[in-house]
Amino acid sequence: QVQLIESGGGSVQAGASLTLSCVASGRTFDGWTMGWFRQGPGKEREFVAAIDESGYIPWYADSAKGRFTISKDNAKNTVYLQMNGLKPEDTADYYCAATGSYYVTDAVWYNDWGQGTQVTVSP
Repeated sequence: QVQLIESGGGSVQAGASLTLSCVASGRTFDGWTMGWFRQGPGKEREFVAAIDESGYIPWYADSAKGRFTISKDNAKNTVYLQMNGLKPEDTADYYCAATGSYYVTDAVWYNDWGQGTQVTVSP
């Protein structure tokens, strides 16, 4: 059974940077697309970014383009989300997820999920 464990969340001020990490155990990343989603207070879970099995092709939500970078290290079974220029509206629980599908942004396509890491951005 795969287990995804996120880390790297925290409380920061607007404009700061954070890098989230997600480590998988129980299965390698090979052949899997990895994604990041977030759920803010009182909001629906939303797609943030994902990266294909090779780690070379990322795609992003409009809210993340230009500020966030997703990357993947298959050798370490780890996917990262570097977040720069954080804004208060980025405050959310961030979740790592895995799917065998390609170029999908809907959460229904993702089979395995982590427990989340909290990011709080103050003005």
